[in-house]
Amino acid sequence: MVTSQPGFFDLDARYALLSEGGDPLERLSRIVSFEDFRPLLEDALERKDRNLGGRPPMDSVMMFKILVLQSLYNLGDDAVEYLIRDRLSFMRFLGLGLADKGPDAKTIWLYREHWTQAGVVEALFDRFDRVLRDEGFLAMGGQVVDASIVRVPVQRNRRDENEAIKSGEVPGAWKAKPHQRAQKDVDARWTKKHGKSDFGYKNHVSVDCRHKLVRRYGVTAAAVHDSQLLAHLLDEANTRSEERRVGKECRSRWSPYH
Repeated sequence: MVTSQPGFFDLDARYALLSEGGDPLERLSRIVSFEDFRPLLEDALERKDRNLGGRPPMDSVMMFKILVLQSLYNLGDDAVEYLIRDRLSFMRFLGLGLADKGPDAKTIWLYREHWTQAGVVEALFDRFDRVLRDEGFLAMGGQVVDASIVRVPVQRNRRDENEAIKSGEVPGAWKAKPHQRAQKDVDARWTKKHGKSDFGYKNHVSVDCRHKLVRRYGVTAAAVHDSQLLAHLLDEANTRSEERRVGKECRSRWSPYH
């Protein structure tokens, strides 16, 4: 079978078709000036951490856009890594070409973890929400509050190490081995749902039913019950408060394509 290499104009034609079809990410790029977020993003990265994800470091605005993609499409780190390589709409949104290598799941986790520890993730999404409001995208169509498990690699620790982690301590043997400590995830936890055990985190989101916009966002260990973040996620500014829904009842209505 004879195959041809895609040319420059072939890619342009594909992008044109995406635009004609109403690519929601292209529309989002027109609405939100993501460069305005750069000072907040980079101020939260200490100089010693500028090389997160390798050298040269990943662009901070692109990494924030990945967090936005994860929120919009309810994606874990491994899933978004794959889809960045697979979807032209994701590549265009992030400013990546076909030959560019996007970040892997570990790098995505590192950036999100650093910004979370720096206390700026909520501020970033609050600002993102304000920009959408200013552009006339008022998300007031009732709320969907839901949580999804994000699986991470299972840690192979000894029993005494796990006990120390659960009590909030660093296992003694790790203190003399900083490189080993750097490879350990001490925040993820086990949970059981529908008879299946999973190790990782939970993404908690509040999404507007009508406009499909993520209003609020939180991340916890997987063992934290969904109800623990309910007060934080519910938005009293949503005037149609009688339409608040929890769980899967209106999940099928949440899509960035509508």
